[in-house]
Amino acid sequence: MRISHSRRALAVATATALALSVFGSAAGNAADEPESTPVPIVTPDGALFSYVVNTERAGARDTILAVKAIKRADGVVVQAWPQIGVLVVHSANGSFREDVLTADRVGVVESVGATRTVSPTEGTPGAETAAGAKKSKTVVGQAKKDTTGWTVDEPAGTTAVPDPGEATQWDMTMIKADQAIEVNPGSSRVTVGVLDSGIDASHPDLATQVDADQSVNCTDGGKPDTSATGWLPTTSDHGTHVAGTIAAAQNGVGIVGVAPGVKMASVKVVNDDGYIYPEYAVCGFIWAGLHRMDVTNNSYYIDPFMYWCEDQPDQAAAKEAVRRAVDFSTKRGVVHAAAAGNAATDLANNTTDASSPNDSAAVNRVINSGCEDIPAELDGVVTVSSLTQATNLSSFSNRGLGKIDVSAPGSAILSTELDGTWDLKSGTSMASPHVAGVLALMKSAHPRWSPAKLEAAVRNQADDHECTTTTAGPACVGTLDENSFYGDGITDALDAVTVK
Repeated sequence: MRISHSRRALAVATATALALSVFGSAAGNAADEPESTPVPIVTPDGALFSYVVNTERAGARDTILAVKAIKRADGVVVQAWPQIGVLVVHSANGSFREDVLTADRVGVVESVGATRTVSPTEGTPGAETAAGAKKSKTVVGQAKKDTTGWTVDEPAGTTAVPDPGEATQWDMTMIKADQAIEVNPGSSRVTVGVLDSGIDASHPDLATQVDADQSVNCTDGGKPDTSATGWLPTTSDHGTHVAGTIAAAQNGVGIVGVAPGVKMASVKVVNDDGYIYPEYAVCGFIWAGLHRMDVTNNSYYIDPFMYWCEDQPDQAAAKEAVRRAVDFSTKRGVVHAAAAGNAATDLANNTTDASSPNDSAAVNRVINSGCEDIPAELDGVVTVSSLTQATNLSSFSNRGLGKIDVSAPGSAILSTELDGTWDLKSGTSMASPHVAGVLALMKSAHPRWSPAKLEAAVRNQADDHECTTTTAGPACVGTLDENSFYGDGITDALDAVTVK
């Protein structure tokens, strides 16, 4: 459901809320729901901040007019996406949000919001000499992101010795990927965009699998960086592990991915501090759409909010920018898989959040149904919960009736690591790439199928599973056909290549 904030409504909200140094509610919730707790994003003069500016309509005209307003408000455009009416802007003007609305003389700006609570450590790409846009590291996050938000550490001593072939890959057996690749290992014409921390393309299981020409780094302020090494991993092995599950080569070395015949593009959206900010994700989804990729995998939530609330203007503007980017790529033929998250939370009945913002001081928030984990809860995204080898819901996995689409293995998954090694990781981050691989197999078998048909088919073909118990979090509710733990069931790779 889209809730857009009009220019006029936002102007009224900023006029009243800025006196308190916080944006308040610009749109009401349902009568039986509380307003979400406002979170101050304080932008003092002289401190560089990143914003998204959304125009009323996509296209060159509104973009050009918005650029003029942004410049009048002392902003620097980092990246314009006229295809969706989104501009990424840096400014050291503390009142940029209201100033850009005042400077918008023809009313093309729909909404504007800060995308993080701290200054961008990368500075402003290509604009180091511009006024107010010099690199600033004086207002930065207090610590690197806790990446356990994506994965769950395995106990000491669980490192696995790589076994050529598939003998140790129980996860592939569970989803019948070992049988599926005997029928169709996937087409080299199908590309999976791995929106993550980069892929180690020198790994022996991945060297033949990554398409460098389609790879990109989006962490330079949200501006695409196509340099030869920009999309490689720097501080995180997460994307390399995810990539191996999707499409590690069937080459007699290490492991085999769900769809070893397809190609992958490394779309780097995780910066060196471990954050995925909205402008990075927007760049990644737009890039996937522009390059006509077939599938994206999204094993993350967008920082700095675990849940982005539509009744808070900063959060609403950033959420709208991401939603537009996802819709753009979907319309260009891309289907998306995303991790449900590792908080053992019922996404259908979630009213609090104590983890956001995670790039500065977190606050205890009341949240409502307009507060969503993105991209997992956006329309057009296949949301994946995590399972153990015993087909139980992983204790850490989020769940929720009507929120989970399908389930897949995510506990103690063997996959590729940096420096040519293999290791175990756990998390819904490890479950989602199984589904991305299944979608890639399905697209290989049915190249004319639309994203909507692929999304429906991966749910319809999933193997039903009744509710089970779990060691943590809310209990399972629902029926055999659909429940809060498994969604429509356990993803099925064999059906993806055999069912017409």
